[in-house]
Amino acid sequence: MSVTVSPFAPAIVAEIPPIEGVRLATAQAGIKYKGRTDVLLMAFAEGTTVAGVTTRSRCPSAPVEWCRANLPGGHARALLVNSGNANAFTGMKGRTTVEVSAAAVARTLGCRPEQVFLASTGVIGEPLDPAKFEAVLDETATRLADGPWSDAARAIMTTDTFPKLATRTARLEGAEVRLCGIAKGAGMIAPDMATMLSFIATDAPIAAPVLQALLHRGAERSFNCITIDGDTSTSDTLLMFATGTAARRGAAVITDPADRRLLPFRRALDSLLLELSHLVVKDGEGLRKFVAVTVEGATSSRSAKKIAMAIGNSPLVKTAVAGEDANWGRIVMAVGKAGEPAERDKLAIWFGDVRVAVEGARDPAYSEAAATAVMQKPEIDIRVELGLGRGKATIWTCDLTKEYVAINGDYRS
Repeated sequence: MSVTVSPFAPAIVAEIPPIEGVRLATAQAGIKYKGRTDVLLMAFAEGTTVAGVTTRSRCPSAPVEWCRANLPGGHARALLVNSGNANAFTGMKGRTTVEVSAAAVARTLGCRPEQVFLASTGVIGEPLDPAKFEAVLDETATRLADGPWSDAARAIMTTDTFPKLATRTARLEGAEVRLCGIAKGAGMIAPDMATMLSFIATDAPIAAPVLQALLHRGAERSFNCITIDGDTSTSDTLLMFATGTAARRGAAVITDPADRRLLPFRRALDSLLLELSHLVVKDGEGLRKFVAVTVEGATSSRSAKKIAMAIGNSPLVKTAVAGEDANWGRIVMAVGKAGEPAERDKLAIWFGDVRVAVEGARDPAYSEAAATAVMQKPEIDIRVELGLGRGKATIWTCDLTKEYVAINGDYRS
């Protein structure tokens, strides 16, 4: 099936710089398709700390369980990722695959299996043969280098139409540190603690508990605020690795999450995670529109987010956006069904800067032409004012098109 490239795909994928202490290589293992890069191997310097957040699905994949078991150790030497097969709902075979794969990477790189982190994405329910990895690991390890990161981003793609990567720098007291990240995801996106797959690396010397606190906070404000189709993957995994190599250049070693010297780094990380999460939405399967939904005046920020997600996940709202139809009645419907405090006669709705409804009725100055002009833009802002309190939240979503149905109707073929 031919898939249309996202209208938000960059004309040129800009390469990002290396991270000291990180080497990577990709390979073709034939996991689902022949002739397609589908394996990523990353190797980290000794002493690298790790943090992660994973799906809250009650049916997690075997790699997610492996990561959960080993994250408390706080250290990593390798990451092995594959696309084409999620190794989810595969029973004992799935557990055996992760054990065998981690052991193979450990032998190749000279580390312990529990220092190897794993992630898989693709079809659910199909056994993943660990021999696929074993056949390419030794040769792949000979090609480990500090880049290019764009190859890594491509290796983890499934229905994505462009690779997603970003970078930031920050001052950590005595030296500048760098952060680089990649992500994948185009469908089954309504994460809860992560996105489909995303991996961040930095040369900052940050202890694992601090890294965990930073990542958890950043994910809440980025990956946990996006939705493409309302479905949470079995494989959602967000991992961050800190090599600590910048300490040799004078960067402060951070062991306390309350350390004020962390502020520039925290800002850079939050910005990086937000950019990656937006790139995921902008590659939503079959999308044509990128939509920000802001709810203000709620009784709490939690309530505002729940209402915003009800709007962003509504098939009727999303199809109206696809049809460039300024059907504000569907926003009212979504607010009302969210199960959160809302009063009809205090409600106001904007499409862009056009107020379409106020005080429980259509705005007296409503202009269909002005509202439609907003809906015809590639990026759309929808804002709701509840008039009940100070709670506020913004989430990001996309439209729902016929191509989304076609992609997912043919996904396993």
